[in-house]
Amino acid sequence: MATAVLTRLDPQSKAAARGWSDLTIRNVFIIPTILFLIVFNIFPLIYSLGYSFTDFRASTNSAANFIGLQNYRELLNDPFIWSNFAITAKYVIVSVAGQVLVGFGTAMLLNRDIPLKGLLTTLLLLPMMLSMAVVGLFWKLLYDPSFGIINYALGLGKFEWLSNPDMALYAVAITDIWMWSPFVMLLSLAGLSAVPKHLYEAAAIDRAGPLYTFFRITLPLVAPILMIAIIFRTMEAFKTFDLAYILTSQPTTEVISIRLYKMAFQEWQTGRSCALAYIVLIMILAITNIYVKYLNKVKER
Repeated sequence: MATAVLTRLDPQSKAAARGWSDLTIRNVFIIPTILFLIVFNIFPLIYSLGYSFTDFRASTNSAANFIGLQNYRELLNDPFIWSNFAITAKYVIVSVAGQVLVGFGTAMLLNRDIPLKGLLTTLLLLPMMLSMAVVGLFWKLLYDPSFGIINYALGLGKFEWLSNPDMALYAVAITDIWMWSPFVMLLSLAGLSAVPKHLYEAAAIDRAGPLYTFFRITLPLVAPILMIAIIFRTMEAFKTFDLAYILTSQPTTEVISIRLYKMAFQEWQTGRSCALAYIVLIMILAITNIYVKYLNKVKER
């Protein structure tokens, strides 16, 4: 049966000549992928979990001693770690909210017949295609108090964006918004283009206003795909490292990923850093689970 199917699909193929079944062909492609994921993803995950219960330091040759949940207890009772989590939460809220507002607003503007729409959309997608390191260095020049164009455009003189403890985190968030708003825009544009036109025509016949049309038609139908964009951007913002590390070294911008990096590769607390990584992982999974539950409720409406 399998040979007949293969012969009907492509009688000249090597797979048909060898008598390979669909199951065999599928396994040839899937099994190497599964092995790759196990070796490079699952195994390190389990290996680091074991280290999280030890006092292991990669900078020494001493053996790892099992200490149980001590790393987790000390981390959860450390006020500095909770300060890093608070900074991260603030950054995530500002960054993701800005990306949703800018991205969805831009998609609304592009969701109409305008000249050179394809070219304009492509140009707006360029920021998300750049390297995080390049974006960080580029915006560091823009924020420079002496010759940065941002202060000149806003008339702020020699305002210190990155050296100001109160503004540094917002400066990093603005950079992240600039870079990743196109991602939200792209998903929102796909959702807006899928909204049936007859709904807007019916609303126009009923003389519905723009606000009524937006909140009763546009937003409810685009909400599921918008929630997907929020889920992805929340997870990525929670793991932000590159921009914050390159742009500034202020204590007010030390998000949890930077604290994790310093603990692992500067202080060489390998076991404790593994425990912190798992705490971050659990938090991300919990936040994502909340989003997914809300997404399911939105889809049921």
